[in-house]
Amino acid sequence: MLAIARRNAILELLREHQSVNVTELATSLGVATETIRRDFKEMEAAGQLIRTHGGAYITEGVQNDISVSMRSVIRQQEKKAIAQKCARLIHTGDSIFLDASTTDWVLAQELLERHITVLTNSLKVAEILSASSSVQLILAGGSYVPRSMSFSGEQTVEDLSRYFVDKAFISCRTVHMEYGATDSNEGDALTRRTMLRRSHSTYLLVDHSKLDGISFLNICPLESLTAIICDQPLSPPWQSHLKEIGVQSI
Repeated sequence: MLAIARRNAILELLREHQSVNVTELATSLGVATETIRRDFKEMEAAGQLIRTHGGAYITEGVQNDISVSMRSVIRQQEKKAIAQKCARLIHTGDSIFLDASTTDWVLAQELLERHITVLTNSLKVAEILSASSSVQLILAGGSYVPRSMSFSGEQTVEDLSRYFVDKAFISCRTVHMEYGATDSNEGDALTRRTMLRRSHSTYLLVDHSKLDGISFLNICPLESLTAIICDQPLSPPWQSHLKEIGVQSI
C-alpha cells in the first residue's frame, strides 16, 4: 500500500473511532509498527492527528468524544502541572466541585489528605476520594455515562442544584478569547454551566492545546470565570485580554 493511501486509511479510521492503536493499525494494514509510527509523526507535523503513547487521536468533529481510557493517558504531565496549581488554591474547610474531566481525576489524587468537602458527578473522582478519611464526599447521581465514567442529565443537575460551593474546578474542550469556554458534549456542558452558577469562585482548567479553539456548545464567557489555570504561562495577548476583563491567569 502506498504511503498516501495508508495515511488516508488512517484518517478514515480516526474519523470513525476518534483514536487508533499502533499495533492494531499495523496488523490491519499489513505493515510494520515502525511504519505506522513514521506515518503518525508526519501526520502530526501536518496537523492531521495528535500522537500518544501507542496510538493517536483527533479532536475535530462535534460527535468526536474521545474515550475516557484514551483521555486519561493524554498530556499527563500537563494535567499534573495544572492539578498542583489547583491544589494550592484549596484550603482546609473549603467546599469544592470537581467535574468529570480527567484533569480533575489528577487533582483528586492531590486532595486525599485534605479536610474539605468535595461535590462531584464523576464516579472516578468519587472512587479516588473514597480512599480518604478526611474528605467529605458527595456524589451527584443521574444517568451513568460510561464514556466519561460520570453521571449526567436532568437528575444530575437537580442533585447539583441543591448545593453551593466555595470553588468549582471545571474543564472544557476548547477556550477562545471571544467565544469563551466551549465543549462538544451537551451533558458535560450543562453540568458545568450549573456549577458555574453555584460556586463563589470558578476555575477553568485547560492545557495549552485547548487555547484558541471553538467547539460546538457554549459553556460560558470568559468574564464569568475567576481564573484560567493552564500548564504553562499564557501568551501576552491572552494575559492582556484576561487582565482587561478581570480574569486571573494562573
